[in-house]
Amino acid sequence: MKENVLKTKTFNFSIRIVNCYKFLIQDKKEVVLSKQLLRSGTSVGSMIREAEHSESKHDFIHKMAIAQKEINETIYWLELLFATDFITKKSFQSLNNDAIEIIKLITSSIKTAKSNG
Repeated sequence: MKENVLKTKTFNFSIRIVNCYKFLIQDKKEVVLSKQLLRSGTSVGSMIREAEHSESKHDFIHKMAIAQKEINETIYWLELLFATDFITKKSFQSLNNDAIEIIKLITSSIKTAKSNG
C-alpha cells in the first residue's frame, strides 16, 4: 500500500504543534495565542483524515479546502507568535517551512481533484 505523504506530514506537523503548545503554556505562560495555534495546527491533519474517507469528490475537495484554510490560519498564528517574541526565529522558520510545504501539497491535491472531473 502506497504511503500517503500528506497524511504523514500533517500528523508529524500536529505533533510538533502540540509540543510547541506545551512549551508556550509551560515556559512562556502564554494561553490565548497558543490555544489558537493548537486548534488550527492540529485541525489540518484531522481534515486530511476526513478527506481520506470522503463520500464523493465534491466532499473530498471541500474537506481539503478546509484543511487549506486551517494551515493558512496556522501560518498566521506562527507569524504572530514570532513577531511577539514567544517563539524563536529558528522555531518559527522550521514550523513555518513545514506549514508552507503542507499548504502547497494541499493546494496541489485540490487542483488535481478538480481537474479530474
